[in-house]
Amino acid sequence: MIANSLRTLLSELIDYAGLFPPAKLSMDASCEHYNRARMGEHEWMLGRFVCPAARLGELSKAAGPMMPGTFATSGYREMDGAGEPWRISALIEPDVAGNIEAGLEQIGAFNDRHSTDSSGLAEVDMVEIKVASPDQIDDVLDQMPEGLFPFLEFPITTDCRGVIAALSGSMCGAKIRTGGIVGNAFPTPAEVSAFLRACHHADVPFKATAGLHHPLRGNYRLTYEKESASCTMHGFLNLFVAAALVRTHNVSDDIVQQILTESNPAAFKASEQVLGWKNHLCETGALANVRERFAMSFGSCSFEEPIDDLAKLRWLGS
Repeated sequence: MIANSLRTLLSELIDYAGLFPPAKLSMDASCEHYNRARMGEHEWMLGRFVCPAARLGELSKAAGPMMPGTFATSGYREMDGAGEPWRISALIEPDVAGNIEAGLEQIGAFNDRHSTDSSGLAEVDMVEIKVASPDQIDDVLDQMPEGLFPFLEFPITTDCRGVIAALSGSMCGAKIRTGGIVGNAFPTPAEVSAFLRACHHADVPFKATAGLHHPLRGNYRLTYEKESASCTMHGFLNLFVAAALVRTHNVSDDIVQQILTESNPAAFKASEQVLGWKNHLCETGALANVRERFAMSFGSCSFEEPIDDLAKLRWLGS
């Protein structure tokens, strides 16, 4: 059996991003993978389906027959009305003037279409938007309608505290890019630590994306190609344990970086009551609050790979 604290940490943690590199699957294949994960043993770890707003029409065509509905139009709906609506996180690309109107219209049309059983039930309730500078934040948030929670992505290679401070007090979160398909796409532990601590002090929730297929920090291939180069990647367990301890104990920058660079699984502790690193522990009740209000999720183009690694480490039970 999985420890209650670890289950709390992992619950709905993985947003499925199969459309994006390195997997870069077709829409049909991505929808098939997501639907299969929704019906699988580890569906409790699955979060939202990540899709560009510009491709939501394509998503409707590919996934509509798989979504819950009251009457079956295909073999996917043998259990009429079963399951929760698909939850979608949509990526919006602002135009040159910083407007996101086109993306919001695409989201509105998708949500209208999938508000009834006949089309399959689904909802975009989260959006992810890149901003180049703090000056764009107010413009983006002013355009945001009710019912959509935005995560704003920005560079963290320079001091990110000003940008995160600009998000404080608004109904929005910060998004950190923790890797990519090239070695220099991975931020340093110091940069990640600065991001986590700034989010905590500004009371801003966050999500992460890219480069987090594995629970522990280590050397992994950048893509699925046989000749792919390798590099040192962050682990999602490292990241979210560090976030939990920042949030609950305001641990120092030095401790955060030690957690982020830890590669020994024995250094992490998980029981019914607590989860943490070495003697820095977070109670399960406090951890649930961290996951609900602060450390939200991470995007991964594979749902199976994180689970396979957790199973090899025997963290999902025997």
